[in-house]
Amino acid sequence: MPIKQLSETLINQIAAGEVIERPASAAKELIENALDAGATRIEIATAGGGKTLLRVIDNGCGMGPDDLELAVRRHCTSKLDDNLLDIRTLGFRGEALPSIGSVARLTIASRPAGASHGAEIGVIGGKLQPVKPAAVNQGTVVEVRDLFFATPARLNFMKTERAEASAISDVVRRMAIAFPGVRFVLSGSDRTTLEFPSTGDDRLARIAQVLGREFRDNAIEIDAEREGARLTGFAGVPTFNRGNSLQQYAFVNGRPVQDKLIWSALRAAYAETIPQGRYPVAVLSLTVDPDVVDVNVHPAKSDVRFRDPGLIRGLIIGAIRQAMAQGGDRASTTGASGLMRAFRPEPPRPNGGWSASSSPYRPMAFDAARRGFGEAPQAAFAEMATPSAHASTFEPEAIAVSQPEKSHPLGAARAQLHENYIVAQTEDGLVIVDQHAAHERLVFEELRKGLNSRPIPAQALLIPEIIDLPEDDCNRLISHAAEFSQLGLGIERFGPGAIAIRETPSMLGEMDAVGLVRQLADELAEWDTANGLASRLDYLAATMACHGSVRSGRRLRPEEMNALLRQMEATPGSGQCNHGRPTYIELKLSDIERLFGRS
Repeated sequence: MPIKQLSETLINQIAAGEVIERPASAAKELIENALDAGATRIEIATAGGGKTLLRVIDNGCGMGPDDLELAVRRHCTSKLDDNLLDIRTLGFRGEALPSIGSVARLTIASRPAGASHGAEIGVIGGKLQPVKPAAVNQGTVVEVRDLFFATPARLNFMKTERAEASAISDVVRRMAIAFPGVRFVLSGSDRTTLEFPSTGDDRLARIAQVLGREFRDNAIEIDAEREGARLTGFAGVPTFNRGNSLQQYAFVNGRPVQDKLIWSALRAAYAETIPQGRYPVAVLSLTVDPDVVDVNVHPAKSDVRFRDPGLIRGLIIGAIRQAMAQGGDRASTTGASGLMRAFRPEPPRPNGGWSASSSPYRPMAFDAARRGFGEAPQAAFAEMATPSAHASTFEPEAIAVSQPEKSHPLGAARAQLHENYIVAQTEDGLVIVDQHAAHERLVFEELRKGLNSRPIPAQALLIPEIIDLPEDDCNRLISHAAEFSQLGLGIERFGPGAIAIRETPSMLGEMDAVGLVRQLADELAEWDTANGLASRLDYLAATMACHGSVRSGRRLRPEEMNALLRQMEATPGSGQCNHGRPTYIELKLSDIERLFGRS
């Protein structure tokens, strides 16, 4: 069969299969073009989940007639010089507009600053329409109708209109987080209007618009730099977690990405602090020199490759753990919200239910309570002794009264409930501590500190285990042999394609040493880091801590409870146990007053 040159339309349709997978892909490309044009206001309208209509309006720099003719041709772009390694814009390939035009009805109207009128060009199923004058404001209006009408087979692979509309919403949210100074409006007949006003340089305010105010209350700021790579953003405290990873956002040089390396590092940073099946909430932004990251891995530009993946992984894990150690040891506000909901009484019945505003038995206002009885009929009770819950009226082993100090965030112990929960009074509220979960975390941290401060004891194998591996895997394992030795795993080369295992960590007892080494080889091949052995040791330490900590049902003396509180304040990660459950819940005085109708 003779070789022939494909037509330009067919080439564009093939490219569209890679660049434009679904309506959300087209929306992403058009929004990126608007941002590269310097837009500060972007409006997106959709219908039929983006398949029937996708319109993007921006107030960017705009294009003249000559630029419009080039914009719809393949590999024509204003964003790239001759250096493919120096990419500082979101788009650069020059494929999006011609790809969309080859499978849809595309219209572009634009007017640059200072021009008396605008211009319009159309591409219908790959057929170019002539440029003509158009009435349009400064900026650009891109309208895509009947997406994939020229390739109807692709429509069979589209999801429901609701699913496609949701995917476009996710694209807009990611772009809104990356560019807080830009106003985004998403509307259409298939959705309710979604608007993100500009927040200027206040990135946390924009994140709160997207993820909700709860994230603002439970986020720790991250700002770290290592060898020219800088990581900024916000990470939720471990007790503020979700059942899926949809609220994890990553950006590289302002570009939203879905990168396996970043997600793996995020999971490792929260290891032993979040329950199995739960996911942290985080917004991470990496800023690196364009020369050390390759964004030209895939036409969709959602995958990236780093020149030094170990540096990036270490930066993410170290920065998050340091931030958590400095400011993440606190209970999430969702715990207090759940406690409030549990205490909240049922709503009054419609036929004459109790009303705080009309009942003669309504609670006194907070300021009136400070002055004494507020109503005349109650004045006779002013001289009577009132009931007291003072600790001195309890059994001899009751808690000695102590005042919470400002330097003690967890306050002073006041009582122990059901031999498992410590109630402590803080300066502005109260804290309820799960004594078993809290002590379990403290024991685990002590064990882990011991593991990290000295080499792990090793036991020699009577007969060394020989494992056959590809030569590249052997080379990678031997290059990390010194690190493995510190963890109690002794390996050495046994010919060109084999490894001899001579020692294993004594803490692990009988184990599948061959399986462990194969796992380490796979980790090194993918990430250039091997954390499987350290994770096993951490898991063992967590198990030992669980069985060796204060059990539920044990009655504690006052000094023991206060000592536990002080140790929690001094221990990183004490806000959650080894399984990721919260160790304490904090309730502010204002919340308590709301429960009793005082505010």
